[in-house]
Amino acid sequence: MEDNNYNKIISEAVPNQEAAFGMMDKLLDVAKPEAVYSEPVTTDGVTVITASEYMGGLGMGFVSTMLVCEYMSSGSGSFSTAFGAHTGIGTMPITLYGTEEQKQKYVPKLATGEWFGAYCLTEPGAGSDANSGKTTAQLTEDGTHYKINGQKMWISNAGFCSLFIVFARIENDKNITGFIVENNPENGITLGEEEHKLGIHASSTRQVFFSDTLVPVENMLAGRGEGFKIAMNALNVGRIKLAAACLDSQKRVTTTGVQYANERKQFNTPISDFGAIKQKLAEMATSAYVGEAACYRAAKDIEDRIAIRVASGNSHQEAELKGVEEFAIECSILKVAVSEDIQNCSDEGIQIFGGMGFSKDTPMEAAWRDARIARIYEGTNEINRMLSVGMLVKKAMKGHIDFLGPATAVADELLGIPSFDVPDYSELFAEEKEMIAKMKKVFLMVAGSAAKKYGTDLESHQQILLNASNILIEIYMAESAILRAEKNAKRFGEEAQKEQIAMAKLYLFNAIEIVKKNGLEGIISFSDGDEQKMMLMGLKRFTKYANYPNVVELRDIIAEKVKEENKYCF
Repeated sequence: MEDNNYNKIISEAVPNQEAAFGMMDKLLDVAKPEAVYSEPVTTDGVTVITASEYMGGLGMGFVSTMLVCEYMSSGSGSFSTAFGAHTGIGTMPITLYGTEEQKQKYVPKLATGEWFGAYCLTEPGAGSDANSGKTTAQLTEDGTHYKINGQKMWISNAGFCSLFIVFARIENDKNITGFIVENNPENGITLGEEEHKLGIHASSTRQVFFSDTLVPVENMLAGRGEGFKIAMNALNVGRIKLAAACLDSQKRVTTTGVQYANERKQFNTPISDFGAIKQKLAEMATSAYVGEAACYRAAKDIEDRIAIRVASGNSHQEAELKGVEEFAIECSILKVAVSEDIQNCSDEGIQIFGGMGFSKDTPMEAAWRDARIARIYEGTNEINRMLSVGMLVKKAMKGHIDFLGPATAVADELLGIPSFDVPDYSELFAEEKEMIAKMKKVFLMVAGSAAKKYGTDLESHQQILLNASNILIEIYMAESAILRAEKNAKRFGEEAQKEQIAMAKLYLFNAIEIVKKNGLEGIISFSDGDEQKMMLMGLKRFTKYANYPNVVELRDIIAEKVKEENKYCF
């Protein structure tokens, strides 16, 4: 992505510039929202979970949609792709932006699975810079139709869908426009051959060509030039749903790995008894646990925000749009974190299987291949990393949030004399919560200093943005794990939840090492002299435990539980 386009993507990714970002609240105040961990919701057939009941849907809340997405997506990356493309980006633009007539006409068929949807945004020359698409829409002389011409690529469900959500540019408009286009080969629509892909082999992925394709004017979504806003908001929801889609896959991979490790013997001993394998099982289970904690924390925050907006008079359509916008940063964080966790988990799964893991006769090989696309879907992880920090900085530059103030306070703290009082760490997670607060100071120190130095030119320093984003991601994920484990320990007792407590502590230990590395890279890249020495001193202070956890012991606690249950069991 070219630097001159990055500022545009940042500023337009969240159209409502007055919305408050949930992530900023969490950075400036150690928030403790209640997360939801309930039983999965089941449904018959392919159903759009959030669609109103009168349109053939179930009318469920946001948390329920996440649960359904997780469990419907767990068995196969190919099915997950088809399901997600249809129920999400293939249908959601109509439910969120469509007129009442459009919703009545199309949503019932999409909700029941009579029709399937697809989403046509990407073009050969327009990937991350989605608003640069060349597909055109020209109004016919009689003013009744738009004539669409252009090429789209990497279109999931193209081989069997009934309609496309198509983005095209009208004349020389700054922004693209969205259209609902029925898939009729006699209307100038042709498909390329199925793509031969690394993974998700059973999913349909084709190019779509439009040649004088006539679309009724009433099939325009939202308004002229509103397509980029539709695309970005659809991607926000798609990102958090993609994270949910990866969760149960991690659990299945972990279960398959431990079952093999319990059965496979070397030197007359199950390989699950070896420390090297225990380490893998513990880390695999921990990443799944933490990802689930973070996903449903954000989902509950979004659902609560939607409810508040509905109560204040917004329509449910408007409330959902704005509710998700306010947590766009969390959506990007989760997309990055969980998509990388499932890749690492499946990679370790192959390693547990050894030579058999490399064979197509075992499930790990397919799991690894299918996982790889998740880091590219819904905006690459690089784009999402830069967006997560860029949106915060952009808000600060516009004066909508005070970002530099807290960052300055951290700098002032470094100039003061540190306290030598011995803290009371007797309560569960007392030190861990302090470490989370100090990690937030590292982020404010690094991102705030970089923003102060570079100003609006910060978007051109992408490697520093990546450093800051990695810190931000680890803060959110680690804090989510601690909140979940703490809540369950209070409900069921610390002894009953010792494995969950161990996972929260293990993840935090790993997170601090990532924060330390990225903090160091960032600081030495944009500072020098006394300023650099001061920030490096702060980095050391803010990433140092008073009492380091025994990580081998933590891993053993987690691995023994997984071994005993012979599955992912949290």
